[in-house]
Amino acid sequence: MVQSVVQPNQQEGPVAKAIEKQTAKLPSDLFLWGAVGALGVSFALQAFNKRERSLFFGQWVPTLLLLGVYNKIVKVAGSDKFDRGNNPRFVTP
Repeated sequence: MVQSVVQPNQQEGPVAKAIEKQTAKLPSDLFLWGAVGALGVSFALQAFNKRERSLFFGQWVPTLLLLGVYNKIVKVAGSDKFDRGNNPRFVTP
């Protein structure tokens, strides 16, 4: 069993806490479907020879996927663990 040390004295700032609190309310699927939708719109615009608009929507795909990953990380390992008084010294992955 592998154990990693968690730093319980690590504190997030008030802005990061506020963002994580609001972000954790969103379902993770929202970002995935947003990325798939942007990909579809980009493909359709490309098919109609609207290259500039197609690139605009296509560039949102990786951004939405990255926001989805951030959302999932906040839900699984957000800083709110340390605010609840559960300061584990060791956690197992």
